[in-house]
Amino acid sequence: MKKPGKFMLAVLALALCFSAAACSSNNGNEGNTASEQNTASAVDPNAAGWKSNIEPITFDWYINFSWFGAKWGEDLTSQYITKKTGVNVNFIVPPGNENEKLNTLIASGDLPDFITIDVSNDAVKKMIEGELVLPLNELADQYDPYFYKTADPAKLAWMKQDDGKVYGYPNASSSSEDFKKYGENFTSAQTFLVRKDMYEAIGSPDMRTPEGFLNALKAAKEKFPEVNGQPLIPVGLQEFTDTGNNALGDQLMNFLALPREKDGKVYDRTTDPDYIEWLKTFTEANKLGLLSKDIFIDKRPQMEEKIAQGRYFAMMYQRTDMSAQNATLYQQDPKSVYIAVDGPTNSNMDQPTLSGPGIGGWTLTLISKNVKDKARAIQFLTYMISEEGQKDASLGEKGVTYDTVDGKDQLLPEVIDLMNKDGAASGKKYGVSYQYWMLMDTNMRMQWDPASVEPGKQLEDWTKGKTVDFSLYDGINPTGTSEEGILSNKINQEWGKVLPNLMFAKSDTEFDDIFSKYLKFREESGYDKIVGYQNEKLAKNREKLAAIQQ
Repeated sequence: MKKPGKFMLAVLALALCFSAAACSSNNGNEGNTASEQNTASAVDPNAAGWKSNIEPITFDWYINFSWFGAKWGEDLTSQYITKKTGVNVNFIVPPGNENEKLNTLIASGDLPDFITIDVSNDAVKKMIEGELVLPLNELADQYDPYFYKTADPAKLAWMKQDDGKVYGYPNASSSSEDFKKYGENFTSAQTFLVRKDMYEAIGSPDMRTPEGFLNALKAAKEKFPEVNGQPLIPVGLQEFTDTGNNALGDQLMNFLALPREKDGKVYDRTTDPDYIEWLKTFTEANKLGLLSKDIFIDKRPQMEEKIAQGRYFAMMYQRTDMSAQNATLYQQDPKSVYIAVDGPTNSNMDQPTLSGPGIGGWTLTLISKNVKDKARAIQFLTYMISEEGQKDASLGEKGVTYDTVDGKDQLLPEVIDLMNKDGAASGKKYGVSYQYWMLMDTNMRMQWDPASVEPGKQLEDWTKGKTVDFSLYDGINPTGTSEEGILSNKINQEWGKVLPNLMFAKSDTEFDDIFSKYLKFREESGYDKIVGYQNEKLAKNREKLAAIQQ
């Protein structure tokens, strides 16, 4: 699952971080040790710990996503949560390359109070192995046993490390039981998008085959060479990174419904014939002048700007990452929006198997060993994952952003109206729904979600029935400083260099040569050890899921 409620990039100055930390020190941190000792000696497992102390405190919260731009305290919802809990938040966001910033923080050993990071990021294991983050279960035992009444036991069991400790709590996490309970309502963020007016103008072609895909791109470029005086971009992807491009990785593989395992063993989807054929299709698109140079260099802010301008004809993209821009297009002209259609398909024309909310979740939130107040930190995390905290983050304050109508708590009409018209403005003013997604329980929040409306509803509905549970494969790729983790990172970095070269290959022969050299590099770099690790983790995941489901 990828990221709801996206806003303009906001980089917080380091001086402001220090200023906020200093303020928090003057407002409740002078007696932290005593405060924590008092809390530890008087904990009630049946009472929410955060209610015992609502003195002002500011936590520094690192978000490892450069696009995140929300500012705590700017909107009504965060103001309400601070008024209620006493907790203020100073978000720290990397200005550029996330991994460079995070690696610098890890090397310094001085992490902010809270850290939210992609659950599959190599840095998670580095922080745990380096003893830079605190076990949540130990913090809960000492300062807030109420945590166990709010945390999902299945998620805790899944997140438990080999040492028996739980270091982070996931967001957007769903167990197999959740799939049984909510499955028909589950959606995926993975979509193949086309601009509606252009698509219909060229006859709404079938784009599932390589030939149909290329013909549609050519037709769109011929009929619409420019968009408001700027060149049309025939097809857009996610951004290229130092490890590749997810649109041409897992997302394309899921559209092709490639299996993740065969005969109980991990399947090498990278060498699947259908996958290679589609990579060659994108290479052919480049030879035909259908891959704009922009897609190889643009980062998310530039892509969002071009989406809002309607400059892409087609996109292999996350629908949740462009919802605000699509809403803007819809307000300007409903025909100019992006809609989801059937895109690249395997040779059997099977339905896509899109990634749904797995038990591992999307991101993980951890608490630093340097946290300024352990008790307040675990208590605030407990509040945020509780039903009360989820409701507050979703709806805000009663009578201000929501009310009870016909027995149902729901956002006020004016709030919903602004959300649908201008997501960025809504985030800054109200901050409801998924503005603060770091610890969101998407299943719990369904009860407060407003009804989907266009243009987002069509995209959302298109993914229903195509969304599957990939929990079994969560966390099977090696990370960290283990031998397998280092080898995996080396191979991933090589793929990041190889993929653009494949796109620029002048012929099938050149493509095959580049690809075969990559496979040789992979083999010589110890790929068999990575496969062994993956299969071992897969077997453990089976056992773990079986135990959780009992």
